[in-house]
Amino acid sequence: MSRLIVESPASSRPSLSAGIELLKPITWFAPMWAFGCGAISARSMAATDQQTVWVVLAGVVLAGPLLCGASQVVNDWFDRHVDAINEPNRPIPSGRMPGRSAFYMAVVWTALSLAVAFALGPWVGIASAIGCLLSWAYSAPPLRLKRNGWWGNAAVAIAYEGLAWFTGAAVVAGGLPDVRIIFVAYLYSVGAHGIMTLNDFKAIEGDAELGVRSLPVQYGVTTAALIACLVMALPQVLVAGLLFVWGTPFHALAILALLAFQIGLMRRFVADPRGRAPWYNATGTSLYVLGMMVSAFALGSVVGG
Repeated sequence: MSRLIVESPASSRPSLSAGIELLKPITWFAPMWAFGCGAISARSMAATDQQTVWVVLAGVVLAGPLLCGASQVVNDWFDRHVDAINEPNRPIPSGRMPGRSAFYMAVVWTALSLAVAFALGPWVGIASAIGCLLSWAYSAPPLRLKRNGWWGNAAVAIAYEGLAWFTGAAVVAGGLPDVRIIFVAYLYSVGAHGIMTLNDFKAIEGDAELGVRSLPVQYGVTTAALIACLVMALPQVLVAGLLFVWGTPFHALAILALLAFQIGLMRRFVADPRGRAPWYNATGTSLYVLGMMVSAFALGSVVGG
């Protein structure tokens, strides 16, 4: 007597491990660091009580696991067809997040992020809402900003650096941060555009085939590397100049020293952008974000003074 064997799908319900994988915890560092810089830059405007500590901790969770995590889920959902070809083991194409469960997770995680953000204050909520709009516009049609290196990298840089910095400052200040904080946050988000370009050198052929106009696809490897370096360096020069004007020359000199080291590393990077982009990401970018923290401490000593 023959026996009918019915195979169940790879997964009939979402798994916890797949959900955590979609949130990509390794990506949370950048916005959490920027949030910390924002909080430090506005520290002179904060009330020195225990409540401030808990509010800042809630803001760190907002910047990383919630807002950044939501953006990662959104991106994986709208990239699921490409991932089915290039990375079939990802949670969605592998079936570990079956059906539309990843889409529902993206919507719920975005809503939860906004609820927490507005609970922390109106300016935190507004900044977070803009960040959510950018994350959906980056991945979702019809805009799908990631198809162009200028627009897509700008969206990520603004959300991960500028808005995260602004949010940290707004949480600590309890309202709209000082204009100097906002401008420095803007400058560092401009520089972060160059950092985002570093990730585009690993998939030039694939991007060209799929119609993604990254900077290396548009301008070639060497020119795109030079653009990235210029975009990273110029905002740091401007920040150093502003800190001199605002009366923190030692912090300004520290930023220029960090930039000098970066320029030395940039020369090696430009000589072989495709081979050394990951290396520069680990070295030069680390010096860039260290300079962000130096600037945050400088602002903390002058804002409100």
